[in-house]
Amino acid sequence: MSSLVLSFQEMEKTQLSLVGGKGLNLGKLSSIQGIQVPEGFCVTTVGYQKAIEQNETFQALLAQLTNLKVEDREKNGEISRKVRQVLLGVEIPSDVVKEVAYYLSQFSEEHAYAVRSSATAEDLPHASFAGQQDTYLNIIGEEAILQHISKCWASLYTDRAVIYRMQNGFGHSQVSLSVIVQRMVFPQTSGVLFTADPITSNRKLLSIDASFGLGEALVSGLVSPDCYKVKEDTIVDKRISTKKLAIYGRKEGGTETIPIDPDQQKTQTLTEQQILQLSNIGRQIEAYFGSPQDIEWCLVDDTFYIVQSRPITTLFPIPKVNDQENHIYVSVGHQQMMTDPMSPLGLSFYLLTTPAPMRTAGGRLFVDVTPMLASPVSREMLVNTIGQSEPLIKDALMTVIERGDFIKTVPTDGRAPSPSRNHSNMQPEIENNPAIVSDLIRKSQTSIEELKQNIQTKSGSDLFDFILDDIQQLKKLLFDPQSSAVIKAAFNASSWINENMNKWLGEKNAADTLSLSVPNNITSEMGLALLDVADVIRPYPEVIAYLQQVKDDTFLDELVKFDGGLETKDAIIAYLNKYGMRCAGEIDLMKTRWSEKPTTLVPMILGNIKSYEPGAANRKFEQGRQKALKKEQELVHRLQQLPDSEQKAEETKRMISVLRNFIGYREYPKYGMINRYFVYKQALLKEAEQLLQNKLIRKKEDIFYLTFEELHEVARTNKLVYQIISKRKDEYKFYEKLTPPRVITSDGEIITGQYKRENLPAQAIVGLPVSSGVIEGRARVILNMEEADLEEGDILVTSFTDPGWTPLFVSIKGLVTEVGGLMTHGAVIAREYGLPAVVGVENATKLIKDGQRIRVHGTDGYIEIV
Repeated sequence: MSSLVLSFQEMEKTQLSLVGGKGLNLGKLSSIQGIQVPEGFCVTTVGYQKAIEQNETFQALLAQLTNLKVEDREKNGEISRKVRQVLLGVEIPSDVVKEVAYYLSQFSEEHAYAVRSSATAEDLPHASFAGQQDTYLNIIGEEAILQHISKCWASLYTDRAVIYRMQNGFGHSQVSLSVIVQRMVFPQTSGVLFTADPITSNRKLLSIDASFGLGEALVSGLVSPDCYKVKEDTIVDKRISTKKLAIYGRKEGGTETIPIDPDQQKTQTLTEQQILQLSNIGRQIEAYFGSPQDIEWCLVDDTFYIVQSRPITTLFPIPKVNDQENHIYVSVGHQQMMTDPMSPLGLSFYLLTTPAPMRTAGGRLFVDVTPMLASPVSREMLVNTIGQSEPLIKDALMTVIERGDFIKTVPTDGRAPSPSRNHSNMQPEIENNPAIVSDLIRKSQTSIEELKQNIQTKSGSDLFDFILDDIQQLKKLLFDPQSSAVIKAAFNASSWINENMNKWLGEKNAADTLSLSVPNNITSEMGLALLDVADVIRPYPEVIAYLQQVKDDTFLDELVKFDGGLETKDAIIAYLNKYGMRCAGEIDLMKTRWSEKPTTLVPMILGNIKSYEPGAANRKFEQGRQKALKKEQELVHRLQQLPDSEQKAEETKRMISVLRNFIGYREYPKYGMINRYFVYKQALLKEAEQLLQNKLIRKKEDIFYLTFEELHEVARTNKLVYQIISKRKDEYKFYEKLTPPRVITSDGEIITGQYKRENLPAQAIVGLPVSSGVIEGRARVILNMEEADLEEGDILVTSFTDPGWTPLFVSIKGLVTEVGGLMTHGAVIAREYGLPAVVGVENATKLIKDGQRIRVHGTDGYIEIV
């Protein structure tokens, strides 16, 4: 057996680096009992490397290509073209030619062959590279086959393959190419089979696309195929398309496109029996590879041939459970306004903090709501609670409930299990007294000061035990019945006001204006406090000039050289002492805090200096307060004109007082939690220094790729297999590319909700109205807070905003996000600042282009592109 050319049977046990993803999978397919694979062989990467290693022109061009970025499209195209020319002209090593001739003589040279590329970065579990390299069909004769081997080598450098590698972080020189030479079969019908439905991701629904002739017509988009869906050996859906064209092989080699006879165009391509036979083959292949597969097949004289199988890389992973029951999972990230993946350490801290029945998948957290949906009483409570803030999740859950058979209903004894989110069923009635909020805040602050003192003396295993104990203290504060009662009272007051002002006065969303500039909102105070920092710096031109060019996080030490530098340093440090534990995506311990990277705040401070006059923070707050006061007076005056006026006016005044006393506190429990998390993080990073000295890890940040329990074990035993960290880093990179669903089932089915809305303009982009008003302005589509370049009057369009984004809110006039609900952080702060806002807008960052003029309808929940 030579390492230059291998038959499929010889390839099963070989390595990816030798035959590439497609070749390796074909070798494995050939070994499965009962699966028919057209015979063939593979020119390994050794032959390719042999052909290029001495070619200086190729190596020089490759070096140039390696230095380019994705944006350098023209240059990429120009160098790629030159590389292809070199590879087309390169001489195939003589021993490769000899081996190819030997294998062709075994299989008979007169046959026609498909010559297909198989790259080492291809058909991988995390990146499919589908369609990036070329395939040539119906090639006849040794000379033609050798010529097309060179063409396959050259196709490693098509423009699309080069760009795809750059986007997926694969170095060009890391990737090598082998070439598959496979006997052609000439099918009546061919197509693609997905063992998980590509539309809904349902792992139990198998999807078959089929058309006449060779599969090339389907893959290249030349025809609309028939589509069959199979679930548990039953055909559940059939769509028969009009198939006007087919591609067939020509006798003399090559292919041709032929029109299909009109009376055959609407014929079903596969019989019912063939559909079920093919579906069983698909399930057999899936079971062999252990993951959902995308399979190319051909039907020749009643025999199915499999010509390729690759993992489906776009599916969102399913949360794991140990039973065979049906489960429904709801995304936590959509409620916490952080849909990015979290690090293993970040996930484990969140899991230690929450009492909810949580599962992880794809680096995200999900709540298993199955038990709550199984009981009619708790189902209604859950659906109504979620519906108030997350209509898309509610609609998705209703879809599952309406199916009737997915969740078994359990008989109810009238008691409902309590929902997971910050509410206990044992909530006390709360008196309308603002001192309650002050006491809760003081209790939290005292507790954090004690933690900071006590943690300093802890290290090694003691530190981990201490943190576990302290998390119990954090849980006590987070789920304190009084704290929950304050938040609930504020939500109820808000709903009551909106409902009754609409009913009695026809006034929509009155609570939005009444919530402006409330006391004790730690998150909105944070945005205004950064305006105060700008006021300190504004009189010092030298400091401003210095800040405009700072790149390094040690800039605070340099400040003192300038006039006003000491005052600036003190102001920034005071700000960081209070808010420095915050950042975008802050529920994940791994994310860099402002205290760790203070340069993050510099552009925002400079923006505030440019856009605002001194004293803006107080002015903004006071304007909001006056507006809320005026709205209250106006509502009370209008109510006094109605029947039962006295009672309605009094009740309304009481509810407004509850709203203003309590709604600001809604942001505080999370601030307390993030504060504590940062103390834990600093202590664990100090611990990481010890692991670094012991050469167990390569850099301090490696600890974020271990769970809390694993890290505890490493500190205890002083042992770690480093591969686990490398593996987790690769997984994290893969998870970053995935879009988490709001609702997913244990079958992997992603259930999407719809907004039910009538009478909207034709081109309206629909979302959830969370903060009233209409505003028109320039859209700034920003995915990373650090790249924000905002001017006053801009409308921020982004995927999500958590408290870490709040300092930007003082500069904007409106907000549009892809995720979020009525009571998520962005919505609460938008109302407090009086910014019209629409959230939960599917694909907002793609539908709206940066710089477009848009109109945000915050009262009715839609956006128009002007």
